[in-house]
Amino acid sequence: MSVNQQKWKLNPVNILLRIPVPWVFVLTYLAGLIFQFILPFNLYSEELLIYARISGIVLFILGILFASWSLIIFHRERTTTTPGESSKKIVMHGPYRYTRNPMYVSLILAYLGEAGILAQLWPVLALPLVMAYVNWVVIPLEEEVLRRDFNEEYENYCSCVRRWF
Repeated sequence: MSVNQQKWKLNPVNILLRIPVPWVFVLTYLAGLIFQFILPFNLYSEELLIYARISGIVLFILGILFASWSLIIFHRERTTTTPGESSKKIVMHGPYRYTRNPMYVSLILAYLGEAGILAQLWPVLALPLVMAYVNWVVIPLEEEVLRRDFNEEYENYCSCVRRWF
């Protein structure tokens, strides 16, 4: 193995890229729970707690529905959901009409929903770290592959549909 290959494998970003993105969300949530137990934040108002839980249930269900819709479409189109792998085609229907990354949007919704249901603030405070990683590391990697494979078709899609919403 060359020195450059060893450096690539030891780069923390490249190590993170080996972890499936949903697991990055789960691990970040768990890290937030550590802070939740060390420095607990509790909603003392029963009314706020009810609103947080109801909002959490709604967000969690929306996240599951959005993820399911996205995954069903990818399965039907027989294309990959793995970052960095070449896709067989660009999916532009269903939730992909509204966002180029509905699976990441669904993970964010489910993450926030879980935090709302359990009334936990610390995992929410950790969420921007995952979003930054997805926005500035994972998505650019995926977009690079899509631009390489689909060139003008992908550029046209990007001009019509935003990265998030």
